[in-house]
Amino acid sequence: MSAMTTLALLAVVLITATISGVFGMAGGLMLMGALTLVMPVAAAMVTHGAVQLVSNGWRAVLHSKHIAWPIIVFYGLGSAIAAGLLALVTYEPTKAWVYLLLGLVPGLAWLPKGRFNLDAAQPTHAIACGLSVTGLNVLAGVSGPLLDVFFVRTALTRHAIVATKAATQAFSHSVKMVFYGAPMLGAMQASGLPSWYFFVIAAPLAMLGAYLGGKVLDRMSDVNFLKWTRWIVTAVGVLYLAQAVSLFAQN
Repeated sequence: MSAMTTLALLAVVLITATISGVFGMAGGLMLMGALTLVMPVAAAMVTHGAVQLVSNGWRAVLHSKHIAWPIIVFYGLGSAIAAGLLALVTYEPTKAWVYLLLGLVPGLAWLPKGRFNLDAAQPTHAIACGLSVTGLNVLAGVSGPLLDVFFVRTALTRHAIVATKAATQAFSHSVKMVFYGAPMLGAMQASGLPSWYFFVIAAPLAMLGAYLGGKVLDRMSDVNFLKWTRWIVTAVGVLYLAQAVSLFAQN
């Protein structure tokens, strides 16, 4: 990876971490697309997982007083079940398929969520959330819109939603890193992963973005928070679908 590409990706890390700090998702979707553009799929998944783990983890720390901990416990159980099931399969997607999934995932933001009666505050729903969201995170690299389906009916404030979702994603991104990273052990030179200094620099940038996003979140209303999230992920999804069509056409 060239120095210019590395610098560009570091800038993307800061920008997308800030966006995630505001909306609780969207930033991860953007970062995954950028990483897939310049890296092998497995390397992009591991890199995305590492950066998002720091970004989400720090965001959870910044808003820790707002985290709904019962949801985290049951989500973690569902995520553990997903990890066990994923350990039984082999999955190696192409870039075209990744972009296709990245383009389709935002469509979940437009589901008539009220009809599903899903509420992450209910234990069984939180377990189902951990299972499905972690699974989708491994398959597509992102799962924000699906995670949102389980939070739309909760009585949580925007701060609590962002904080709790950030904490849940620590599980999903950890599973993704292990799933794609385990086969890379002992083959770092051929894996396509960025140099070690990329992660050293990206970590504080992700933390800074989470902090800046939190400042913007403080100035938003709950109505605008929900409105902008849906439109941003949809616009990004359309771009990824176009990229998927282009890649499939080349094959």
